[in-house]
Amino acid sequence: MNDISPTPIRKIVHVDMDAFYASVEQRDNPDLRGKPIAVGGSAARGVVAAASYEARAYGVHSAMPSVTAKRKCPDLIFVPPRFDVYKAVSQQIREIFAEYTPMIEPLSLDEAYLDVTENLKGMDIATEIALEIRAKIKAVTGLNASAGISYNKFLAKMASDLNKPNGQAVITPKNGPAFVEALPVKKFHGVGPATAERMRKYGIETGLDLKEKTLEFLVEHFGKSGPYFYGIARGIDERQVKPNRIRKSVGAEDTFVEDINDLDLATAELKPLAEKVWRYCEAQGISGKTVTVKIKYSDFTLATRSRTGSAAFAGIPEILAAASDLLATVYPFKRPVRLLGVALSTLTASEISDAQSQSQLDLGL
Repeated sequence: MNDISPTPIRKIVHVDMDAFYASVEQRDNPDLRGKPIAVGGSAARGVVAAASYEARAYGVHSAMPSVTAKRKCPDLIFVPPRFDVYKAVSQQIREIFAEYTPMIEPLSLDEAYLDVTENLKGMDIATEIALEIRAKIKAVTGLNASAGISYNKFLAKMASDLNKPNGQAVITPKNGPAFVEALPVKKFHGVGPATAERMRKYGIETGLDLKEKTLEFLVEHFGKSGPYFYGIARGIDERQVKPNRIRKSVGAEDTFVEDINDLDLATAELKPLAEKVWRYCEAQGISGKTVTVKIKYSDFTLATRSRTGSAAFAGIPEILAAASDLLATVYPFKRPVRLLGVALSTLTASEISDAQSQSQLDLGL
C-alpha cells in the first residue's frame, strides 16, 4: 500500500489595498470624498505618490509629475502625504492577516501575499478566507481591499487586479494556463516597460508567444530572469511565501527645484540623502555592503552606479564618500540632473526581524 499523499495544491492570497494613501485621506477628511485627489506635492517639480479612483478616471497615476497630473485633471486636489498614518493603518491590516496565518509576506504598506494552505482558522476554501479578511479590513479601517486567489504567487498577484476596486478573483489550476496564454506580457508582474519592449522585438506579445520560446532562448536574451519567464508562461511559479522577507534596500531621493549641471552642487545634495538613509538604518539596527546612486536627468532617463564593499558601511561619512565617488563617474552629465537618490543594499543586521515589517516606499520620501 502506498502511504505517500500527493502534495496539496497551495492556496495563495494576494491582498492589495485600493488606492491606499488616497483612500486614507478621503476616509479622514469627508470633504475629499468623491473628489479627484492626489497624494504628493503640488509644486512644479512634485510627483504623485498615489491617486484616488476619481483622479485615475482622468488618467492620473502614481509617479506622474504633478504638473502633468494637474493638466489632465484641472480640479485635482493635492494632499501632502502622512506616512506615519499610513504605516499605522498598515499595521492594523497586518494584524488581521495574522489571525489567519503566520505565512505573511509584505510587499509594501498596502499589499501582501498570504499562504493560507494551512491556516489558523481551519478553513478549507481560500476564497472564503479572502472574503473574511476583506470584510474585517473594511470594519476595522473603513478601507476597501481587493484580493487575488490562486495556486501560486504570480497568478494570485495577477488575479488581484481583475476585479478592482473592492473585489476579488480566483485563478484555478484548471484555468491558469489559458489565462496566462491570453494575457499581454506587458501586464505580467515582473515584466516592466523596457522588458516588454524587448520581448516585443522578439515577437513576444502574449503569454502564448512567451510559452513558445525555449528556456535556452529566454536565458540567452533575458539572463537570470529567463527561467522565471519560462515558468510563468506555463502558469508555474514555485516561489514560496516568505514570512521573514527582508527589505532589499533602504533609500532616499530628492527632486530638485531646478535642474543641476554642476558636479559640486550635485555632490552637496548627496549629504542629506546619506543622512536619511543612515538614520533609518540606525533605527532598525541594520547596515549594508552596497551603495547605489540613482541619477534622473531632465529628460527623465535614469542612470545608476553601485559599489559593494567587503564589509557593511559603518556610518554617514563612508556612505557619502562612496556615493560621491560614484556620482563623479557619470560627470560630465549627459543632461542636467533632475533627481538624485542614495540607497544601501546587501543589508545585514544583528536583529533583522524588525526590518521585515518596514517594506515600504523608501523612507516615505
